[in-house]
Amino acid sequence: MELEEKFVNRENIYDGKVLNVVKDTVLLPNGKEAVREFCLHIGAVAVLPLLDDGTVIMERQFRYAHGDVLLEIPAGKLDFPDEDKLLAAKRELREETGALAKRWTDLGMLVPSPAIISEKIQLFLAEGITFTETEPDEDEFIDVERIPLSELYGMAIRGEIPDAKTQVCVLRAWAVKNGLK
Repeated sequence: MELEEKFVNRENIYDGKVLNVVKDTVLLPNGKEAVREFCLHIGAVAVLPLLDDGTVIMERQFRYAHGDVLLEIPAGKLDFPDEDKLLAAKRELREETGALAKRWTDLGMLVPSPAIISEKIQLFLAEGITFTETEPDEDEFIDVERIPLSELYGMAIRGEIPDAKTQVCVLRAWAVKNGLK
């Protein structure tokens, strides 16, 4: 069965700093038209920084949309559409935690909410960590802590980490480090 929907036209609803809201008219496989409202996002990177002692550098950050402080891996949006994902990951890791990594493993891409946002997050494992100064954005307030990867794995399995990119990156890093990939 044909599943692809064909673009007909777009109406821009809102242009913001982080995302743009659009309303597209599409042609369905059955020939009928439908409306798709969604957000365009430039893309992002996320990093699981694993220290030699088996702990992971984690962040706690207030997330306004959810009204709560969430436990997350370091992450951030791209500065421009074609930005090199590895360079962006290195920048975000250094700015938010002061960490620099010697070894990088690509853990693949994550599409966190495909029905309503075009965001794609490239995931990385960073190892061989040394530290320098942090440079958080002026609107970023982050508490940094270290948690063993084994503990994070258990938290992810038990559903104690609500953030999707953190869950997926922890599980993929666990698989890589335990020869399960």
